[in-house]
Amino acid sequence: MEAIVGERGQITLPKAVRDALGLSKGTVLKVELDGGRVVLRKDVSEALRKVRGKFKLIDGLGGSDDALRALRGRAPGDPEA
Repeated sequence: MEAIVGERGQITLPKAVRDALGLSKGTVLKVELDGGRVVLRKDVSEALRKVRGKFKLIDGLGGSDDALRALRGRAPGDPEA
């Protein structure tokens, strides 16, 4: 797939890419440089804000760190609870 840089520095993402990522008019993309590559990432911060606080942790877990430890185990250097 290709995209051509226009006169004002704009590009049009191919429809297949927009469809695959669920991009529509007004979607915010994060632009990052990785060596000689341009990386576009869909900004999910708004979606995360909408669901924050809507889910309850399983009883016995004190917070997100405990939940991650339950899923992944302790990381090297992880302090004892």
